[in-house]
Amino acid sequence: MSLPTPTLHTARLRLRPFDDADADDLFALHSNAHVLRYWDSPPWTEPARAARFLAVCRQLAEEGTGARLAVERGADGAFLGWCTLNRWNPDYRSASLGYCFGEAAWGHGYATEAGRALLGWAYETLDLNRVQAEADTRNVASARVLEKLGFVREGTLREDCIVNGDVSDSWVYGLLRRDWQP
Repeated sequence: MSLPTPTLHTARLRLRPFDDADADDLFALHSNAHVLRYWDSPPWTEPARAARFLAVCRQLAEEGTGARLAVERGADGAFLGWCTLNRWNPDYRSASLGYCFGEAAWGHGYATEAGRALLGWAYETLDLNRVQAEADTRNVASARVLEKLGFVREGTLREDCIVNGDVSDSWVYGLLRRDWQP
């Protein structure tokens, strides 16, 4: 069962399916060690990784397990990052939210705005009951985004990742449909 990747618009942003022209922007984002300092994999060192990322985007849609969207500023089309809804399970009416934004986008509310748009689509179109997200416990800014979106911290996964050689914990967040406020 396929899941068509939507194009969503907010006051300042456009969330759209990825295309091959995004490869350079993706590589720049994912090769930045500062951006990925809390990520569960090292920064990219090969531009070919972007092509594999784009193939996974298409695969998510084809398999019907999620949607990964490029996020660009509406005013000038500048690539800011991406957000995703993956691990969609129609039987459990659940999925997971994730995102990654470049440093130039930090502190402007873009992640919150994009997350809100994607969650609106998820709850309205996919009829979800629960969305889950995780954040490295050191990534206070990401935790703040999730809390602004209405997520509740439900627990800690102790030592669940090794990030840049450091063992790290992750917070698990959940947002139930009854608590969602568009």
